[in-house]
Amino acid sequence: MSRYDPAEIEPKWQKAWDAAGCFTARHDPARPKYYVLEMFPYPSGRIHIGHVRNYTMGDVVARYKSSCGFSVLHPMGWDAFGMPAENAAMERGGHPKDWTYGNIAQMRDQMKPLGLSIDWSREFATCDPEYYGQQQSMFLDFMEKGLVYRKAAVVNWDPVDMTVLANEQVIDGKGWRSGAAVERRELTQWFFRISDFAGELLEALGGLDDWPEKVRLMQANWIGKSRGLQFAFETVEAPEGFDRLEVYTTRPDTLMGASFAAISPDHPLARALEAEDAAVAGFVADCRRVGTSEEALETAEKKGLDTGIRVRHPFDPSWELPVYIANFILMDYGTGAIFGCPAHDQRDFDFATKYGLPIPPVFVAEGAAEAPLEEAFVPMKSERVRYVRGFAGPEVQTGEEAVDAAIAACEAKGVGRGVTNFRLRDWGISRQRYWGCPIPVVHCGACGVVPERKENLPVRLPDDVTFDQPGNPLDRHPTWRDCACPACGAPARRETDTMDTFVDSSWYYARFTAPRAQKPTAAEEVDYWRNVDQYIGGIEHAILHLLYSRFFARAMHLTGHLPAKAIEPFSALFTQGMVTHETYSTKGADGRPVWHTPDEVTRTAEGATLADGTPVEIGPVIKMSKSKKNVVDPMDIIARYGADTARWFVMSDSPPERDVEWTAAGADATQKHLARVWRLAAEIDQRGGTDTTEDEALLKAMHHAIADVTAGIEGFAFNKAVAKLYEFTNTFAKSDASAAAKRVAMRTLAQLMSPMVPHLAEEVWAMTGGAGLAARAPWPKADPAMLVEDTVTLPIQINGKRRAEIVVAKDLPAAEVEKIVLADEAVVRALGGVPPRKLIVVPGRIVNVVL
Repeated sequence: MSRYDPAEIEPKWQKAWDAAGCFTARHDPARPKYYVLEMFPYPSGRIHIGHVRNYTMGDVVARYKSSCGFSVLHPMGWDAFGMPAENAAMERGGHPKDWTYGNIAQMRDQMKPLGLSIDWSREFATCDPEYYGQQQSMFLDFMEKGLVYRKAAVVNWDPVDMTVLANEQVIDGKGWRSGAAVERRELTQWFFRISDFAGELLEALGGLDDWPEKVRLMQANWIGKSRGLQFAFETVEAPEGFDRLEVYTTRPDTLMGASFAAISPDHPLARALEAEDAAVAGFVADCRRVGTSEEALETAEKKGLDTGIRVRHPFDPSWELPVYIANFILMDYGTGAIFGCPAHDQRDFDFATKYGLPIPPVFVAEGAAEAPLEEAFVPMKSERVRYVRGFAGPEVQTGEEAVDAAIAACEAKGVGRGVTNFRLRDWGISRQRYWGCPIPVVHCGACGVVPERKENLPVRLPDDVTFDQPGNPLDRHPTWRDCACPACGAPARRETDTMDTFVDSSWYYARFTAPRAQKPTAAEEVDYWRNVDQYIGGIEHAILHLLYSRFFARAMHLTGHLPAKAIEPFSALFTQGMVTHETYSTKGADGRPVWHTPDEVTRTAEGATLADGTPVEIGPVIKMSKSKKNVVDPMDIIARYGADTARWFVMSDSPPERDVEWTAAGADATQKHLARVWRLAAEIDQRGGTDTTEDEALLKAMHHAIADVTAGIEGFAFNKAVAKLYEFTNTFAKSDASAAAKRVAMRTLAQLMSPMVPHLAEEVWAMTGGAGLAARAPWPKADPAMLVEDTVTLPIQINGKRRAEIVVAKDLPAAEVEKIVLADEAVVRALGGVPPRKLIVVPGRIVNVVL
């Protein structure tokens, strides 16, 4: 082979790795283990360049750790249940299973040419009965431990698709697929008791030192610990049984500014009124057409209905507040009832303004006088303010101090009690869908809810379903739905809800340790491999997936499936940036943009055109998106440039936590560099020099490269490691060292490049006489003696501007350095025959010349 040819090199070395079993994870007590995992993909049918970046990062770490002597687990699987497969079945015909497994096969075939060091023998999909059967087994164990329960809950209901929608599937109050107006409906749902672990999940964030601070903050905010007051208003003219209205507030210091009380449309009092009053029923029905998410409630127009009921203020029985039903109050946070203090909450201010309610301030800015408000005054809790209607205590204090004082005063007067609450709600896992893990319980008229027997697991999804009608096919499948009660044998019905797909992804990391075990985990294997040492994935999963995984680790420990050390599933977390690309568009007949893919566009110095010469507008660089068509197909990149070019590019151009822009020019430059490395290796014997002093300089540069690249990989600064490899390649190209020294240096360069471009590295390793496979060679170690510099480069500043530099012996006396500086051509020219006013030598750092 006379030139660098990825199409020949890459398949050859992939076969060699497979034949040698290089990436098979081995439980080896004699070696330390390392478990690296990327968030597994949904099988959409095509990988994209973002996948390449994500999996290459994990591969760099896996290959490096393997070279360092670790027994490495680097697996791959598929997050395969969910609505897209059902939608495809509805739109195109066929079965979700066929669509899903077909996509898995395609994506696996697309990933393998990347040369990832994945142990494919551990592959599974969450829709495999062997996987979801073990998930069902754990569900039964969770039930036995009291971690699972069933209750009525308000959900988003799509009346056309006849299914519950997650909050993110409700767009402008309509179902994302059907376009139907979504209803808030009360259904009996299954829940995991994640809220029981709220305090522990929050506290443990402090120990996750190797997680991004942003992710820990996002999780802390989601868990949402708050200290407040729970108390009850006495009601006036309320229906029988509602003589008290329980309220939880995080700002009891603002009780003296109360203007109204309000309840959720789903509050028991609202339901009682709804049953007796058509006007209330109509208003509540309107409220239920808004989604259940906090975002939906915050962005919706604030509406209220005065119930005619009043409550007495706890400190003055003659002070009565009107009670409204309000569309912005969630039933599942606190008590589903609030008091409104409009002076210090913008939502309450807008509501009070709309309905003509008083807005009395409780505090004003320190040093300010009380005056009418044009908007709510909402300072930070840590900010000092002057209380004009506060509890007894200092007139000027912070909100934090005032809250504590208010709780103490209320408790002393018998008005409620201090309570610590969490925003985190229990996890509702019921989904009215077919393509998900069946919930393994049976409903019996005599026995009630009965767990399925473990020997009957998995409860398999039936294959003979159709999607020609809306709703869940399991509801209308009598031979699957109708069964015998596991307890008494009487006729019964299976639970037809399936589990939220977040359940599937909440424990897959544990299953990878023993994917063929007859139980969810194998104690010996999970004890060896857990925890995941390095987890890699997108910031979009920072809250729910990671939080649910952390809950599952605790629940699995309580049920005997994980050891104590596995309470936190992921020791280190890295959230990678996106791959971006500029957009291309022309104007359609209707004036709207028509988007074009990069391969449809020809770029020139003047701009961009289509093949027929039509000018193209070049848009901003944004995240790759199918809708904007600014997507680069990795298969096209591999066919044109080779996998190593794609891998090197996504590692080299940007810090891994930031976005990276894919450009054709960058890919061309990358391939040219890799071809240059191949050529330098091929020409060693023809271009080796004879100067042994050059040998020492090259080997010193080699040891510096080892140290710098190692530090770059260890610190997840892959772009810095790549920059050092560029630098060392340039040093190598200019060196006049002997062929023997060059061969050693090139073999080391191959090893250092191997995590990023493993195919080229293997080829260069073999060309330069490396023994065996580079993938199995020990990672090179830097010789500390070779890192010690005998000389130092000193920049010369003349009147504060860098004008030159000199290389001198590290221990050269300052007086000798001054002589060399004064003889420097740039300094001589600047001085013009006049002695400097000052000449300051900072040893080892810089020389300043002042004219």
